[in-house]
Amino acid sequence: MATLRRLRETPRHLLVCEKSNFGHDKSRHRHLVETHYHNYRVSFLIPECGILSKELKNLVMEIGPYYFVKNLPLHELISQEFINTFVKKGKLILSLDKDTYEESGLQGHPSRYSGRKIMKFIVSIDLMDLSFNLDSKKYERISWSFKEKKPLKFDFLLAWHHTGIEESAMMSYFANYQIQEHQPKVSVSTLRDLQCPVLRGGELGGTPEVSCSALELFDWLGAVFANATLNNEPNNFISTYCCPQPSTVVAKAYLCTITGFILPEKILLLLEQLCHYFDEPKLAPWVTLSVQGFADSPVSWRENEHGFRKGGEHLYNFVIFNNQDYWLQMAVGANDDCPP
Repeated sequence: MATLRRLRETPRHLLVCEKSNFGHDKSRHRHLVETHYHNYRVSFLIPECGILSKELKNLVMEIGPYYFVKNLPLHELISQEFINTFVKKGKLILSLDKDTYEESGLQGHPSRYSGRKIMKFIVSIDLMDLSFNLDSKKYERISWSFKEKKPLKFDFLLAWHHTGIEESAMMSYFANYQIQEHQPKVSVSTLRDLQCPVLRGGELGGTPEVSCSALELFDWLGAVFANATLNNEPNNFISTYCCPQPSTVVAKAYLCTITGFILPEKILLLLEQLCHYFDEPKLAPWVTLSVQGFADSPVSWRENEHGFRKGGEHLYNFVIFNNQDYWLQMAVGANDDCPP
């Protein structure tokens, strides 16, 4: 009965909304983009737009490749050569079940979301600290664990921060393993006669009969991305959703979605270019940029522990207004810390 009760429970979700202006000294937009590391999908929606500008189109096409390495031994990521070649700063964070953790002999701490019976542990290894102390007992123990005690292999996705080293170095370094280069998948569509909520940048909570709230906009975006109908037709048994009111119909809207392993620095460039979209007068009063993280990432923002067994969502969305005001919406699911 207890198991059945848990299955019927709706998983907890957290949504944090805030507003600011890109020109404000204390605006957090750059920090929040830079510290959300593992990004799987990026979408932007531009109302009253049928053709993408040359600048935005170039950015989308220059997102850059990512790499898939199959059955890579974990000890490769703590070798001095790997750290010296690819790592400027960073940590290796492992989310291990109880049996694997105990067999590995590593030092970590219980997951914050284990419940009464601890079944998951988090191990965090500072790679730079490790590289400066290759003769230490700590390095010897970790190396022994990865190579002999509990040799672990995983499939990895790797993305490249430009640090002056040729991208081909990634392919050549892992040439002894199964490594493949992938390009992000880009899909574009023009949405005709799209019913859009009326928004006012200074009214995060909306005003009855005047403007919609950030929460209503968040739900509406989800429906648009899912290609759901927005008019709640009586004969539609798939979706009963309807656009929040007040709303307006735009003749066309441009939707672009990029899927792959996308670095924060690339997303920041897209955000900055979308801000410049309003440098010249436009019919659109706002545009959106939405970013979704990998469901099974060990962290969401910074080193905040992330769980995926009850959903796995961690995402954020910018609503960019034509006066450089913005709304920022950050959402996580069950087994996650509150967004920063």
